[in-house]
Amino acid sequence: MDSLHFDTKTVHTSANKPKSVSKITPIYQTSAFAFKDLDDLEDYFRGKNDYLYTRMNNPNNNDFAERVAALEGAPAAVVTSSGISAILVGVLAAVKNGDHIVACEDLYGGTYQLLAHELTEFGIDTSFVDFSDPEAIRKAIQPNTKLLYSESVTNPLLRVENIAELTAIAKEHSLLTMIDNTFATPYVLQPYSSGVDLIVHSATKYINGHGDVTAGVVAGGEELIAKAKAKMIHLGCNLGPFDAWLASRGIKTLGLRMQRHLENAQALADSLRGLEGVKKVYYPEFVSERGNGAIVTIELAENSIVEQFFKSLSWVKIVPSLAGVETTVSYPLGTSHRSVPPKTLEKLGINQNVVRISVGIEEKRDICALFKNAVKESLRK
Repeated sequence: MDSLHFDTKTVHTSANKPKSVSKITPIYQTSAFAFKDLDDLEDYFRGKNDYLYTRMNNPNNNDFAERVAALEGAPAAVVTSSGISAILVGVLAAVKNGDHIVACEDLYGGTYQLLAHELTEFGIDTSFVDFSDPEAIRKAIQPNTKLLYSESVTNPLLRVENIAELTAIAKEHSLLTMIDNTFATPYVLQPYSSGVDLIVHSATKYINGHGDVTAGVVAGGEELIAKAKAKMIHLGCNLGPFDAWLASRGIKTLGLRMQRHLENAQALADSLRGLEGVKKVYYPEFVSERGNGAIVTIELAENSIVEQFFKSLSWVKIVPSLAGVETTVSYPLGTSHRSVPPKTLEKLGINQNVVRISVGIEEKRDICALFKNAVKESLRK
């Protein structure tokens, strides 16, 4: 190395890996991996080496995927660049050109946009029906239907999917099932153990939990996940290693965070029921023995001024997302569900007075007091 010129030294000095072993998984912030010789390179394609190019594989991505798979009780998982890309690769692992999907109508607006518009250009059609009606699901199934798609707890009205019933219908018709488990998290529900084929998360939300990562993950059986991983690679939906490292760090506190989220959300829902100015509180009665979720959605009374409600939130931010440690609110009609047809929104009850609250880990008395005051302020002329 001493014989090399300055510019060469700047590139190659200290290129060797350290011999010490890190307590925490290091960040493999590299676009590609090096090989000793051509035989070593060929060993990758023989399956003897794990890493070639970060778009295909990276130790941080694998670490994150293995953690989620373990929590979901699934054999395998693949991580992606966002929740919507996780849905995309999961769906494309299950269906192809000419196939048909039956999906619940009360789902996240971004998912609706993907299924109703983007995938039609791939020759994949979707029917949206009321999944609280098993016969509506059965009637929507066509000869080319391959997948039933739903959310374990729907966004934003928090309907709890009857997963046992859904998987039973799927078995009747030899269909695959896919569930978005973002709102429940594997702490509350593990749909794979109930027979669901693919579990998807926007890991941007509770899995990471700190609002500083955009990521997605799909968990399931090895064969389907291998297909999903191939789609991730070929469509360029890979997650960066630093984001994977952050998400792996965040997931370590998932259980602790969810305990507090669930306790606070239950307290907030209870405090808002029957309150003057609140027409309806959407909050599940029973999701699992661990709790009912960390989202509370409310519909303000007709004589409320929703703009005043949002202006009265003090330390709570208006954010078009959810699941950070801090309490936030969103306006579904103006953000997450803008792409859903007006007739569907009207049928579901998502109107100008519906507010989705992502309940954080602060002191529950402060959270309840703030929202009760905001509701009161919204009634003032």
